[in-house]
Parts: sequence; structure tokens; C-alpha cells
Amino acid sequence: MGRSACGRSVLDDAAGSMKGKTSMSANRREVMAGAGALALASSLPGTARAADFVSHRPAKAERNFTSPAIEVEIARVKAMIGDPEIAWMFENCYPNTLDTTVETGTVDGKPDTFVITGDINAMWLRDSSAQVQPYIHLVGRDPQLKRLFQGLIQRQARCILIDPYANAFNKDPTAPSKLDWSQKDKTDMKPGVAERKWEIDSLCYPMRLAHGYWTRTRDKVPFDEVWSRAARLSVATFRVQQRLNGPGPYHFQREAFVPSDSLMLDGYGRPTRKIGLIHSMFRPSDDACIYPYLIPSNLFAVSALRKLAQVHREARGDAAAAFEADALADEVEKLLHEHALIDDGRGGKVWAYEIDGFGNWVFMDDANVPSLSGLAIIDAAKRDDPLFRNTAAQAWSERNPYFFKGSAAEGIGGPHVGLGMIWPMSIITHAMNADDDATVLQCLRWLKTTHAGTGFMHESFNKDDPSNFTRKWFAWANALFGQLIVELAARKPALLAGRL
Repeated sequence: MGRSACGRSVLDDAAGSMKGKTSMSANRREVMAGAGALALASSLPGTARAADFVSHRPAKAERNFTSPAIEVEIARVKAMIGDPEIAWMFENCYPNTLDTTVETGTVDGKPDTFVITGDINAMWLRDSSAQVQPYIHLVGRDPQLKRLFQGLIQRQARCILIDPYANAFNKDPTAPSKLDWSQKDKTDMKPGVAERKWEIDSLCYPMRLAHGYWTRTRDKVPFDEVWSRAARLSVATFRVQQRLNGPGPYHFQREAFVPSDSLMLDGYGRPTRKIGLIHSMFRPSDDACIYPYLIPSNLFAVSALRKLAQVHREARGDAAAAFEADALADEVEKLLHEHALIDDGRGGKVWAYEIDGFGNWVFMDDANVPSLSGLAIIDAAKRDDPLFRNTAAQAWSERNPYFFKGSAAEGIGGPHVGLGMIWPMSIITHAMNADDDATVLQCLRWLKTTHAGTGFMHESFNKDDPSNFTRKWFAWANALFGQLIVELAARKPALLAGRL
């Protein structure tokens, strides 16, 4: 979840292979401590040797999916990396989604792709989109990779048609949830749904994925009537969740010791003044919002709706659907500028994190994207936009209660796994936002020295003790690290070529 994906901590068998498909359930919030159990004491930060950098990918015969184009890309980028440990981490992380989390097949004679998060055996709309994002620039070079994207776009559409309010789904669309924490949720659980936490970005990510695929391929195959119905339902759901004509059908309650796992007021969430922004009951972390107007997700909706409109127009010739998406984007964008900007304390403005429309707001940031820090990497802001830069700078500061500094690193976490826990995702995002070499190098050093000898990204790690981490197998974070390295190979090759 960020999470990310359902994002609670899941204990892995320390000696187990990452190719398994079954979630190691245990308490979702239990911090995975003691990397000594991983028998990696000899690989603690600063002690790794070149001989230690043996690939942690599954054997070729055990990989879920192999793309020749991805293998060429791994070799190309790895050859550009001067630091052997970063090169090793890249080789482990970049293909992790394909190696371990995808299942391909057919449904009704059409491609089908199901993507689990890693240690949780379910597919999040958000994570599955983000997990394949680093490969999208190669989709035209490999027919099987292209088919994988077709299948994921189709699978996501079918999931949305099951329930546009759900965030996670089963592989079997007729099966009840297998996730132990969602078995007794008080909400309208449907077959095929793994978890039903309403989050705006769950519908935004498939829009962004569809647009990325379309603009690179001009392939109309996945954009059939099923996709069109799901896309139109997504826009209609956003409209309902403006709540201008009542609360709508969504409500959610859970018996939980953690308050952020449930919603108040009969499951409809905190009260709001109905100003036309879209309500999001949960954040990308799957934690409940304090105030239901989640600003990073509304900003993401503006961008995603415009991308969706382009696909409607160009891939399907559907001017009416495109108009609806564009109209909502224009409306929400205007309202954001009217209601979601707050003083930065220095005579300027920043985006709030959440507001309620009554004038109340909270400024913070969470590592899960969409976040205030991550707006640029999901095209919800331009990297050089002064408002975004100022907002991201304040999020990377002590004004944000979930910004942590420790002896191991500094970065942003969130309430999802507790105070003092930094998410590598935030450090990666910070590096993606940075133009200066010094910041990028510092982020790479933090990532290099906090993986606790595993060669993979984690959900989070303790700011003073990287061996205390959550989620050994978290494919979204691995994918984002791989994406960072590929981007640096393009925009800062000289920096990447040096040793850290």
C-alpha cells in the first residue's frame, strides 16, 4: 500500500524463495525485525563485497514471465552503473514484478494478466499498475510483453465492473476474499473482491496505465466495450463521490484495534461541506483519511481523467465519454485551486494534504503515491512547477509529522506502520524529483545502505536500524527503484557511472 498494497507488515519465511504465490499472513502490522534471521549478517551496510553480489532472481525456469526486451534493458542499464552494489540491487529489483508476481492467461479468448503485490496474494488496482509502469517504454519491442499489458488493462476493467469501490481483487472473480483481515468487514462485499476500501487512486491508476499503453502502441485491442464500460463507470463513481446529492452507496466499517482501518459515522466517514471535490475514504496506504478530501488523489484524478479522455477520443472515437472525463477534470481542478491551497508560513502557498471543505485542513505527507511529494511522478504536477516544488520541500521537512531523520537515513513514512519507520519509496520519489547531483547521490547512498543485505526494497525500515523492516517481498517498491535507475541512466548517466 503504498502499502503499500494492502500494505500491512507480512512476515515472510526468511529462508523462503520469493517466487511463492501464497501470502504469509501473520499480523499485518507486525514489524519484521531481526535481519539476522535472514543469515545476512555478513552483508550489513558497508561490509558487502563484490563477491557477495550474486543475483537474487529466481532461476530462469522458475520465473513467472520472461521478456527478451526486459533482459536487454537490464543488461544495458546495469553496464552503465559504476557501483557494483547498486547494479546488483537494480538487477534484483527491476524484473521482480515479472519474475515473481504476474500470472498470464486468457479469458473469453482475450489476454488476461493478474498481478499480486508480492507477499499478499491479491491484486490491487494501484499496485498492479505501478508495478508494470517501469516496463511500459519497452512494450513495442516484445509481443509477449505487449500481450501482458493488454491482459492487465482487460483484467483491471473486469475488476472495476465487479465493484468500482474495491481496492483489491482475487484472481478468481467468483471467490470470496481470502484475506484474513477483510473477512468480516461491514460493507457490500462482492465475489471477486479481496478488500473494499474506497480510494480515488484505485481508479486513477488504470486510467494512467491505459493512456501510457495507448500512446506508445496505438493498439486498440484492449479498448473494447468491456473497457469502455469500466472507464465510464469510473467517471460515474467519481461523480457519485462528489456527494452533491447524498452520501452515495459506499460505506465501510471494520472491527479493528487500529482506528484508521475503519470509518466513523456508520461507515460513511467524517462530515464534509459538499464543495464538489471527490471524497476518498482511504489513502493509498489503505489508512482512513482524517478529512475525506484527499488532495493528492484529487490532483491525480484531474490528470488521470484527461488521460482517459484522450483514450476515449483516439482509441474508440467516443467523444461523449471524453467530454464527461474532461468536464470533471476541469471542475475538480478549479475547485482545488479555490479550496486546497494553504499558507506555507513564509508568504507563499502549498497544497494541503486533506481538507473537509469547512476550512479545516491537515498538512502532512505519506510515502504512498499519490502523495504531495509524488505528484510529479504520476503526472499530477510538473516537476518544475513552483507550487509543487514548495509543497514537496515542506513535505520533506519537520513540518510533516511523518518525516523522520535517523542515523541510517532520512525520509517520509506514514501512520501505516508507525513512527520512525522510513519508506524507501519516499527516498526514491525524492531522488526522482531532484535535479542536483548531490541530492540524488545521497538518496542512492541511503537506498544502498538500508536494504539490510537483501538486495531488495522494503515497505519501510527503522530510521536508526535498517535490519528492522517490514515486507521482504514488496514488488511496487522494487519496481519504483528499478524505474529510478532507468531514469537516471537517461538523465544523469555520468552520475550513475560513478561509485557511491
